[in-house]
Amino acid sequence: MIQVYTRVSSGNKWLQQYQGCSPTFACVLGFTATGLIPGISAAGATPQDREYTAVADAEFLYCGARSHPKHPLPILKAGASPAFISRAIVESLAIPVHLFNAGLPHPLTVPNIDLGGLPAQCLTSGQALPYSTVRYLFEQGLQWGEKLAKTQEYLIIGECVVGGTTTALAILTGLGIKAVGKVNSSHPQCNHTQKWSVVTAGLQQAELLSWSRIERVDPMRLVAAVGDPMQIVVAGMAIAASKTTGVMLAGGTQMLAVYALIQAIVNYFSLPAQLEQIVVGTTSWVAEDSTGDTVGLAELIDGVSLLAAKLNFSTSSYSSFCAYERGYVKEGVGAGGCAIAAYLKQEWTPTQLLMAVETLFSRYCHLRFNSAS
Repeated sequence: MIQVYTRVSSGNKWLQQYQGCSPTFACVLGFTATGLIPGISAAGATPQDREYTAVADAEFLYCGARSHPKHPLPILKAGASPAFISRAIVESLAIPVHLFNAGLPHPLTVPNIDLGGLPAQCLTSGQALPYSTVRYLFEQGLQWGEKLAKTQEYLIIGECVVGGTTTALAILTGLGIKAVGKVNSSHPQCNHTQKWSVVTAGLQQAELLSWSRIERVDPMRLVAAVGDPMQIVVAGMAIAASKTTGVMLAGGTQMLAVYALIQAIVNYFSLPAQLEQIVVGTTSWVAEDSTGDTVGLAELIDGVSLLAAKLNFSTSSYSSFCAYERGYVKEGVGAGGCAIAAYLKQEWTPTQLLMAVETLFSRYCHLRFNSAS
């Protein structure tokens, strides 16, 4: 059920080390006004919906299906929220979930740790976040990574940031990694041209477009210019946790960007870390997306092991999940990492995983129908 695409021996060693182990799941939620650009993301049918996507996903991840949610999951152009995948797994395996508000425009409606961050401005401004906020959020990430590393046998870190693949492209480009045309999106056909025009505008505004890896841009400054609050929190968490336990960055392009950011931070500030303890885990829909090049991107980032859960929703009874096979949604809210954890802990097959997701979705639909009537 799991394929290792890059740094195969290291990835397999990580999987063997945590076979049968129980994880903690930390989901870091943030916001960038980049996600409000028309057409930039499919994670919410309208820009207003996208303001609440993270709030709704967090509520569902924490509470599961219920008849009167404060913020119902947003209606997507096609598909269903990846929160169904993550929730089905954490519910079935009793995985502890910790929600972190790194910077959202609206408060979460379920128990969470508010890190005191800010929503990011659109990256086209070249001034996404105050530098002081970036440094503060990094320190918060370090502190919480150290704490979470002690709670279970390894740590999964997921994310929810609408528009986050575009800020990922900005970070990767700012670090001198030729990521244009390689990132993914929630669209069935990745909107590479739109993303690149947004990224180049922001990097030019911040006077960072001419930087390269050799020149070693301050990675904190780069996040402040064109990043989002999730990225720097997760970087801090992973660096601290990696000293004592395994870390799976649960996501695709966004977490590859975070891994590259971690490398840059460790090198720039000479920080101790155990990078071989950190892997990136996603879904096969991301890893094998023909409209991007996730594997090629991972190969450009020194040392990262890219893992993917080989999911298959083609036999689903629900069109919302069949849409995943047509390229919609693909990943989010740690879905791929949770799927890998289900295999490691209980050797779930793709069929078992689909059954768990469909059972949850059936309960969700039943409760929503009864509450509406």
